[in-house]
Amino acid sequence: MSVLDDISKAGMAEFQEKLRLQHETSMHKELEKLLTTAKGAEQEISKKDFEGFKNLFHRFLQVKGPSVKWDKIHKPPEDLIHPYDKIKAQGLPDSVAASLNKLVVVKLNGGLGTSMGCKGPKSVISVRNENTFLDLTVHQIEHLNKTFNVDVPLVLMNSFNTDEDTKKILQKYTHHRVHIHTFNQSRYPRINKESLLPVAKDLGMHGDHADAWYPPGHGDIYASFYNSGLLDQLIAAGKEYIFVSNIDNLGATVDLFILNHLMTQPKDKRCEFIMEVTDKTRADVKGGTLIQYDDKLRLLEIAQVPKAHVDEFKSVTKFKIFNTNNLWISLAAIKRLHEKNTMDMEIIVNPKTLDGGLNVIQLETAVGAAIKAFDNALGVNVPRSRFLPVKTSSDLLLVMSNLYSLDAGSLTMSKKREFPSTPHVKLGSSFTKVHDFLTRFESIPDMLELDHLTVSGDVTFGKNVSLKGTVIIIANHGDRIDIPAGAVLENKIVSGNLRILDH
Repeated sequence: MSVLDDISKAGMAEFQEKLRLQHETSMHKELEKLLTTAKGAEQEISKKDFEGFKNLFHRFLQVKGPSVKWDKIHKPPEDLIHPYDKIKAQGLPDSVAASLNKLVVVKLNGGLGTSMGCKGPKSVISVRNENTFLDLTVHQIEHLNKTFNVDVPLVLMNSFNTDEDTKKILQKYTHHRVHIHTFNQSRYPRINKESLLPVAKDLGMHGDHADAWYPPGHGDIYASFYNSGLLDQLIAAGKEYIFVSNIDNLGATVDLFILNHLMTQPKDKRCEFIMEVTDKTRADVKGGTLIQYDDKLRLLEIAQVPKAHVDEFKSVTKFKIFNTNNLWISLAAIKRLHEKNTMDMEIIVNPKTLDGGLNVIQLETAVGAAIKAFDNALGVNVPRSRFLPVKTSSDLLLVMSNLYSLDAGSLTMSKKREFPSTPHVKLGSSFTKVHDFLTRFESIPDMLELDHLTVSGDVTFGKNVSLKGTVIIIANHGDRIDIPAGAVLENKIVSGNLRILDH
């Protein structure tokens, strides 16, 4: 390499550094301007939010290339991924009350129901016997508190999209035996992709300004929980751990065996973070996985994988487990790491196009990415039943069916089903919105013996239909198929001209 090459490289590095400083300075000036458009409490909250955003933006400008080197990735050692069966085999002590009294349940409640055609928070969609996600969560925790005579509080992390509606709904739980707290995740400004400056002109949230802001992913839980004052309040009340999960994961209930395992680790190896993982299937190839990296457990997401290795990442043979986002985390450790500013979660750059056609980016983080910062972190390989997310109407059909029974807010697979796996269900676009989905079923079919269901086009189901084996129903464009009441479809293909064929 010539001296000129050296100089040009040094010159390029210097130029890039100047550019970074320029962007950072411009961003800080714009944020200061935004703060002058508010007063009082709103200004104080925004000031705290902006501190977090500045930190994230600074790190975003520093990023050079992929955050992982592929040749440094190793499979986690067996002693760091504990099989659930072994944990369960240890049994429970005579009393679990002491452990439960140190626990707080946190549900991530920032999402809207728009992808399922619903207005307002996703947590208020009815999923079973007129019960919403939130109803089921409250019933579960109330049942724990009554059964063991304990005080496990429920904390909801709302976003500015869900906070107002959620607070109104919470009034109906006033007489339930569960203390409910809420805090808001941060509100960050969307960034113009070209100028790298905020899109927002003031702190307003309505009209033209509505899409200038975003909640920055669930990795924001650590900062916003701390900033809300609720973290210190719970520590002062003797709470030690939080169990965090997505509110739409109906499998994420408090597991006494995992809680006991967490509480009985040796004092010198006190576990600060447990991530529940489960075996990957073909449907989960994009899910984040646990790896060993620089002698630490680390979450590897598909966005961090170099393009040349994406197929390898999706392989079920090399990366056999994925993150359920059910996490058990030490409150004292969150406080320590936040105050030292040592979480260092990978940044997810999420590109969006606003209604007017403006290209923006939003910087996000994932809650599980902080695992590498915690001491003595573990993975627990749990049964698939602890991962039951409801993201689509296909998922909704499963949880509304007789495949599951409901007891004290918890769904469990029916004992009448002969094998433990859930059927593969794929409903077409006519079923996407919850309202349309409900009008197409006079009653939810019997699915106890179903393996696979595909429905496409304008299809309706009468009462007491039974689906078994593999059933494929396809109404061609312009045709309609009405499955009659009481029909039993076993290994059948039903096509647009209503012929019923053996599959």
